Amino acid sequence: MSPKTIVITGASDGIGAAAARRLTENGHHVVVVGRSPEKTAAVAKDTGGEYFLADFADLGSVRTLASELLQRYPRIDVLANNAGAVFGNVRQVTGDGHEMTFQVDYLAPFLLTQLLTDRLLESKGTVINTSSMANRLFGNVDLDDLENENGYNPSKAYGNAKLEQILFTEEFDRRYRSHGATSTAFHPGVIGSSFSSAEGSAMRAVYQSPLLRRLLPTPEKGARTLVFLAEGTPGTDYPTGKYFVRSKVAKPNKQAGDAALALGLWNRSVAMLTK
Repeated sequence: MSPKTIVITGASDGIGAAAARRLTENGHHVVVVGRSPEKTAAVAKDTGGEYFLADFADLGSVRTLASELLQRYPRIDVLANNAGAVFGNVRQVTGDGHEMTFQVDYLAPFLLTQLLTDRLLESKGTVINTSSMANRLFGNVDLDDLENENGYNPSKAYGNAKLEQILFTEEFDRRYRSHGATSTAFHPGVIGSSFSSAEGSAMRAVYQSPLLRRLLPTPEKGARTLVFLAEGTPGTDYPTGKYFVRSKVAKPNKQAGDAALALGLWNRSVAMLTK
């Protein structure tokens, strides 16, 4: 297996950090991206690679990250959009004017991918989006309410963003597969990590219960599908444009597979970012 250059966002903790360590052990060059300077530097020390800091609540930070990656890496084989979070029961708006969950979990990764698309095409690379089972439990994308202004709650906003990741995966793959760049999405499982500490989230009781967390799979187990997709050959080892659970194609929300919805989401996302 030839070594790959793999960029992982949200790699300062959890499955991102676990995947970065495993992929490094397997001989790949892993580029670690995170928000916390201390945690991100610690993971990069473990992997022996470079690291970059970025805050997805600030689209300017995402643009700076893309510029730095393009300057530093003439080849990017894998972009793993793994950064994400669940926020509290009060709707927040970023400095860019977007609802926080929508921006951090969907729009910022979409922007980063857009800015790196030419490099991914040159590299015949692949994009891996970390989704969640929340896409099925809570997701219901309304193109006229992408900013979650109507009936906001944190679980619904998170489920929508993770369904939007899958729709983005499908549209990216449809557009670029014939040119050599591909995309997939996956659910890592309910993992014992620091994820989902926000008040008001339906997932908080699971992720933050000390007893339940001891019973949950480790981040290392949650990272297995990400490692599988990153190391494999898209289109040969697995089908592209699909949603995976435990390294196998799984059934996402019924809105996934709606080509018109995926295209509409793509076009509205581009419009938001070009205002």
